[in-house]
Amino acid sequence: MTGVQTCALPIFLFGYIEIEDEELWSKGADTAINRKWWDFMADIMETNPDNSPVSKDLKLLFHLD
Repeated sequence: MTGVQTCALPIFLFGYIEIEDEELWSKGADTAINRKWWDFMADIMETNPDNSPVSKDLKLLFHLD
């Protein structure tokens, strides 16, 4: 078989983090390199007016103790 085959799959990117210090976590966004990354990625991700990425809470599917 010759030619080009393509497959269109949706890409979902998400992250998970446990935060111990909310104030320290908030300071991480206020760096030049972080803002530069947001500006660079703004055309391919959903953003807020300041180009920060939109975040949404994930629905809990299961929990292990």
